[in-house]
Amino acid sequence: MASISKQPNGRRTIQVMVSHGGRKVRPSIRLGKVSQRLAESVKVRIEHLAAAKASGQPIDGDTAEWLAGIGDTLHGRLAAVGLVQPRETQAPATLGPFLTDYLERRQDVEPATRTVWRHTVRNLRDCFGDGRDLASITPGDGEDFKLYLVAEKLASTTIAKRLQFARQFFEMARKRRLIDSNPFSDVKAKAISTADRQRFITREVTERFLAVCNPTWRLILCLGRYGGLRCPSEVLSLKWQGVDWEAGRITVESPKTKRHGKGTRLIPMFPELRPVLEEAFDAAPEGAVHVVDADNYRRAAQGPNGWQNANLRTQFERLLKRAGVEPWPRLFHNLRASRETELAADFPVHVVTAWLGNTPRVAMKHYLQVTDSDFERASKGGAKSGAEAVQNQVQSMQATIGYNAQETTQAPVNQGLGPIVADWDLKGLTPKMEMIGLEPTTPALQKRCSPN
Repeated sequence: MASISKQPNGRRTIQVMVSHGGRKVRPSIRLGKVSQRLAESVKVRIEHLAAAKASGQPIDGDTAEWLAGIGDTLHGRLAAVGLVQPRETQAPATLGPFLTDYLERRQDVEPATRTVWRHTVRNLRDCFGDGRDLASITPGDGEDFKLYLVAEKLASTTIAKRLQFARQFFEMARKRRLIDSNPFSDVKAKAISTADRQRFITREVTERFLAVCNPTWRLILCLGRYGGLRCPSEVLSLKWQGVDWEAGRITVESPKTKRHGKGTRLIPMFPELRPVLEEAFDAAPEGAVHVVDADNYRRAAQGPNGWQNANLRTQFERLLKRAGVEPWPRLFHNLRASRETELAADFPVHVVTAWLGNTPRVAMKHYLQVTDSDFERASKGGAKSGAEAVQNQVQSMQATIGYNAQETTQAPVNQGLGPIVADWDLKGLTPKMEMIGLEPTTPALQKRCSPN
């Protein structure tokens, strides 16, 4: 049996009888400052360990589970008195090998995602070093890493994402019990959306650079600007079998959203796309599979880690220079954003986002823009159209309730609902209805409301 003793300083100790060197001894196992209730639960487990050792039998499952979950300090004290075997000392986990192992394990994500993660891995290694003990990285070090990213002059959105990835990596280290807590749990940065990176590409500008394109590039840019396709992944994945000429619809394959169960989406064959697609179809070789049948672009864009830019930006900038158009930030993204902005002016947002393959929240934050035409339409006719719509709605309501000013036989009693109420033929609608309103019936009120 074991017993609990309490020291004057509040610390508790458990004494237990064990066999040691052929004789009985009663060693003490210090618990520190713990509650009597916790000490009692530990005493029960120690008694089980002592009984198993004395009988030569294995310990029960509950005690084995408890033993696996206790800290190294208490486990070491139990081992010192011979109740358990010492734990094997493991070499501390270091940053470089852990990050490499993490990337190799995550085969559940697209290769392109791991490529993005590698930027954060590179930053962590440069900041802390491959041999840094994971357990030695503190929340203060996490804040230093944030300052390191700022010093690299990265965009606020990039800093926020890389801190998010670092937090994700170290959370896995915590789950694997390589560290006790996540040093990046409270290290965050706000992603500031900068409006100066948004551009609405007008149709006039679009026609200027389309005029200097060869058929392949005219097709690529039209699919981005007028189809709203992601470039290069969706543009270069588009297949002729997905083009339904009769129904006027196009099935777009989306590698980016495939792992979320949205590998394809359906878009209309917009009027701007049909002539360009017809031109490409007539010029396509027999048996062509992809709409953009330029193998050099597809080979370059499909790297070992998934879709990449294939240097399309460089060629696009050359075309813009030839057309005399100043390049804008995020060349291909703003083509797609411009199309979504146009469509949102004519169709409900849930329809537009279904066609573009994003969500209303993402569209509002990163795609939809206020254009010059919005101001022109509002100043020239938007307000008038709104007033006419309200007037038509009011007239429709009046017709519904049978309002006719010419049949008025009683003067309006006020400027609110009085004129409408006064014009109702209440006798025709409700012959037995008393005009007593909402007030309680009183002789004075009855006399005042009496038609005679």
